[in-house]
Amino acid sequence: MPSCNVCGERVDLPYDCKGCSGTYCSEHRLPENHDCAGLADWGDPDGVFDSGFDDGVEDDTGLTGRLDLGVGGGRTGLRGYVRGNMTFVFLGLMAVTFMFQQVILRLLPAFVGGERALELHQALFVLSPANPEYVWTWVTSIFAHDPTGLFHLLGNGIVVYFFGQSVERYVGSKEFSALFLGAGVAAGLAQVAVQAFYVGDPTTGGVLGASGAALAVLGTMTVFNPNARVMLLVPPVPVPLWLITGGYAVVSIAFLGGGGGQFGLGGIAHAAHLVGLLVGLTYGQLVKDRVSMPRQLQLGGGRRGGPGGPGPGGGRGPF
Repeated sequence: MPSCNVCGERVDLPYDCKGCSGTYCSEHRLPENHDCAGLADWGDPDGVFDSGFDDGVEDDTGLTGRLDLGVGGGRTGLRGYVRGNMTFVFLGLMAVTFMFQQVILRLLPAFVGGERALELHQALFVLSPANPEYVWTWVTSIFAHDPTGLFHLLGNGIVVYFFGQSVERYVGSKEFSALFLGAGVAAGLAQVAVQAFYVGDPTTGGVLGASGAALAVLGTMTVFNPNARVMLLVPPVPVPLWLITGGYAVVSIAFLGGGGGQFGLGGIAHAAHLVGLLVGLTYGQLVKDRVSMPRQLQLGGGRRGGPGGPGPGGGRGPF
């Protein structure tokens, strides 16, 4: 039997909010009663329930109106699919970027040579202390991962998938996107700063991956619900979320203090991890008073989770 995300009451006939994909009882079914994140996306929280009819609106029955590309911000079309599904957009970008990396490093050398292909990969995706002026890598490095295997990509993808949907539901897609990208950039810049100044070798190294962004999401969710139980795979035991977050912080601080700031254990960017966590924890503290905290956390979205249609959690997609 489903439970209300606000009060935890178990209800036979729950109300699924189309604005945030949450599940609520009759008392908290209205958007204003559960501080619905979807209100902010309308741009007019006070007029959500108005008809919005305007005699001055231009006729949209033409080709653009019929196609409904969502360019104007409607709840259908392209923007309608993206709204509420930014977690899956970011996961998709991570996968597409990884495939593009494989093309450059595995196929392109046959045409331009291995060294030129590696240089192109570095210039496009690696945020390095040697070239911090390559500002596009501030963002592309978030979605690129270690091209030699899937472990790095899958590890970050798991964190983003299970925690990203919950955070996005409670803060809205716009703030979630700003948190993800902002934390990713800050974490990457912090890592290359450590490599350039703390380690003392600005000519080598670099940073790849969504670890900083993913851990910012984890940190935010920890503030929202620190006692949420997370089932570890090895060993298969449930542990509180705050313990996982604290473990990341302790390991990152320990290796930074021990001189592992450049590569650390297994090539891990500990400075990026620590900064990502700090950004997430700080953001969570700033917004927790205006976000309806669920008493029970359903990781990875909910019954409506996954992409597949306009609006938040528009379908039961394959993820």
